[in-house]
Amino acid sequence: MSLEFKPYLQGKQSYKGGKSISEVKALVGDKPIYKLSSNENALGSSPKAVAAVQELISSLSIYPDNTDTRFREALSRFYGGKLTPEQFLTTNSGVANIELIIRGFMEEGTNVIYSNPAFGPYKGFPVKLGANAIDIPLTGNNFDMNVKGILDAVNDKTRLIFITSPNNPTGTHLPKGQIDDLINNLPDHLVLVFDEVYYQYADASDFVRPLPYVLEGKNVIGINSFSKAYGLAGLRVGYSYSTPEISNYLRNLRRPFMINSLSMAGAIAALDDDEFIQQTVSLIHKEKQFLYSELDKLGVKYWKTQANFILVKPEISAEAFEDAMVNEGVMVRPVAGFGAPGCIRVTIGKRVANEAFVKAWKKILS
Repeated sequence: MSLEFKPYLQGKQSYKGGKSISEVKALVGDKPIYKLSSNENALGSSPKAVAAVQELISSLSIYPDNTDTRFREALSRFYGGKLTPEQFLTTNSGVANIELIIRGFMEEGTNVIYSNPAFGPYKGFPVKLGANAIDIPLTGNNFDMNVKGILDAVNDKTRLIFITSPNNPTGTHLPKGQIDDLINNLPDHLVLVFDEVYYQYADASDFVRPLPYVLEGKNVIGINSFSKAYGLAGLRVGYSYSTPEISNYLRNLRRPFMINSLSMAGAIAALDDDEFIQQTVSLIHKEKQFLYSELDKLGVKYWKTQANFILVKPEISAEAFEDAMVNEGVMVRPVAGFGAPGCIRVTIGKRVANEAFVKAWKKILS
């Protein structure tokens, strides 16, 4: 009897990262490099998180907390006690939380619904289990949710629906009315996974988080990450919240010592760093206005954002545009893999980085 491999695991790659700084440096030599391709925090990391991590450096020989109880208690305090510690699930990144949810609710032959343009793992992780990923694309210039299309696609095999607001890679948000229409018409046998990892940047009047739906007892999970606004991408830490029933169920999948000592200490400290979050959000709101103005002058197609990045559509191919930008020392991200072919995602940086991006674009146009 020969070794058997599951056919849906062969040749599958759910997520392809962008170029690294070292790769670009090899191409451009001594030119300054501006990394605007990964939605990282332009201000760096939460100072309180950095201090907490540094304090633990001498204790690396000691195992971290066996459970995430201390972390969940801190999250409960952060949410003003509206959510109990048992309603949180912490993992080593937001995407790891997504993977746990998929493992908890999906199996071969079941269905997940997502809406392109979207984060790749919504589709990539389920197909690794032999599940079916059904794309009900966002519609129109505002990337609205096709509520009717999603509801029509739901059947007795549907286990999860993924929505994201603000959305990666479009930067747009889903208005409260659209989310209400979806949630109020969903059957009880499935879970809505609401990815809100960019919520700190949103300021639209009709923006809504998953929190109120969770408080109403809906089958909703809110996904968060410390990689974006808190600037802790290198620590790989995230969390979700839901009803006690759902969170307690998913916690059975969580392995002991999942989050290392430095990540947990940094994340707990970051939750208390309101000043850093305010500085981060202020920078993004100021600099996106600068980029809007410059992109308007260039006559560029772009979408106004509720996140810390902007989706743009250059007149040349996304791949050629990325190469031309890299030659100028500016790293941007083609997002065909996110379901937006021909488009580029550019992270909003400090003024010097944003000016370099605009200058490079002008050079490409000339």
